[in-house]
Amino acid sequence: MRRWLPLMLLTGCGGQPAIAPGGIVSNNPCIDAVLAEIAVPGQIAAVSMYSHDADSASAPLAWARALPALGTSAEEIIAARPRLVLTGNLASSGTNAALAKAGVWTVAVGVAASVEKDIAQVQQIAKAIGREEAGEKLVAEILKSLPFRGGVGLGLVRNHNVRLTALNPNPSPEGKGNKVTAIIWQNGGFVAGAGTLQDELLSMHGFTNASATYGLTSWDILPLETLIRNPPDIIFMPVSAKGDDARAFAARRQLLRHVGRKTRIVDFPDKLLFCGGPTIIKVSRIFAATREAMP
Repeated sequence: MRRWLPLMLLTGCGGQPAIAPGGIVSNNPCIDAVLAEIAVPGQIAAVSMYSHDADSASAPLAWARALPALGTSAEEIIAARPRLVLTGNLASSGTNAALAKAGVWTVAVGVAASVEKDIAQVQQIAKAIGREEAGEKLVAEILKSLPFRGGVGLGLVRNHNVRLTALNPNPSPEGKGNKVTAIIWQNGGFVAGAGTLQDELLSMHGFTNASATYGLTSWDILPLETLIRNPPDIIFMPVSAKGDDARAFAARRQLLRHVGRKTRIVDFPDKLLFCGGPTIIKVSRIFAATREAMP
């Protein structure tokens, strides 16, 4: 689902240090973002190769690049001789089966479809590396970034033992309901629809996800022509591009100018679409500022 560019893994050569055996490694950039917030220095032996790429990294780039990069193949992971592998559960069954056969302890974390499930995953990762307290602090920061309007989301607070008094309620402005339509439209026309974490975040911030208007499923492609014919109030999308994508991106931007003044285009980098954890905080800031600026 993610447009991650492949990177060359240089383990023990080309200036990159070898992966220390017996450590904790991750081959998932979304997990890396959580580890960057909760792990202690020296605890993580390697991160996903995607976290070394500025265009796909969800973790702080400097933090990730200070660590060796790890690919997704079972051979690479087993050769690193880790004591714990944190991986996405969308990794190939063959890889996970090979790791299990080799006796490698693996904790798999999937794609969370809600804030509730995402918080549970943060706690799962924190428990796996023995950093439960740090995990709860990150959970509190995530919850503080979310608007709790009319009791929405308060169950999250109670379910995770986070003190309500520690939260910023961020109430929706007076008179603003869920009537502002919006869509997250990324490179290639990729859209997050109903049943996704991003859909829930849009709703929490007072937007109606326009994905259903176009007959899209949870993750789907929306052609540019369709979007232009019936644009929503807000389009969250990248507003810059480089390299091979630049010319195609410029053409899309030029066409999108035809949607008129009623539609506002808001910068939303691709890499914000696919991860939860601390990424939720960044997404919430964008959604909150955009919603506040609406009449």
